[in-house]
Amino acid sequence: MTDDDAVLENVGPRLRGFRKALGITLADLAERTGITPSTVSRLERGLIRPTLEQLLPLARAYAVPLDELVAAPATGDPRVHLRPFRKHGLTFVPLGLKTGGLQAYKVIYPPVSQLPPPTFHTHPGREWLYVLQGTVQLVLTGTRTELKAGEAAEFDTNAAHWIGNARDDMPAETLAIYGQQGERVHITDV
Repeated sequence: MTDDDAVLENVGPRLRGFRKALGITLADLAERTGITPSTVSRLERGLIRPTLEQLLPLARAYAVPLDELVAAPATGDPRVHLRPFRKHGLTFVPLGLKTGGLQAYKVIYPPVSQLPPPTFHTHPGREWLYVLQGTVQLVLTGTRTELKAGEAAEFDTNAAHWIGNARDDMPAETLAIYGQQGERVHITDV
């Protein structure tokens, strides 16, 4: 078996893993990509090999680069190509590849007057953040804590929580680590 054959053999399980990690059904994915549920199922089970026309919409649906979707062999360059995106008024900068498990992001919070109204979240798991610049406010079940640059927080995400900039004169920046459940609630539209 060649290296290319090994990569192609593992594409199906990777596709299924991405879909399961996002918690979406075959029908949901079909609606997002235009690929029929039966074709997605056959791709995931390795019964057919994906075409570029199928991989491109799947990569968009999973918000991952095409080479990550298929686990293309490494080219020797370990750098992560940062592709910031905006969500819920915040800017997220992925600091690693989406390979499942924990995901790290630099999160940029605009001044408090530019933030949308607070939306409290609860979900299984834990969240960790480290303040790089500015001051953020962390509200956990009604208790407000301000964290300044150099401070960190870790908390159980089963508690209702919200994080935002505490100041109106400058953005705040954090490093945040999310598990799959936390990433789904904070980052993606699922």
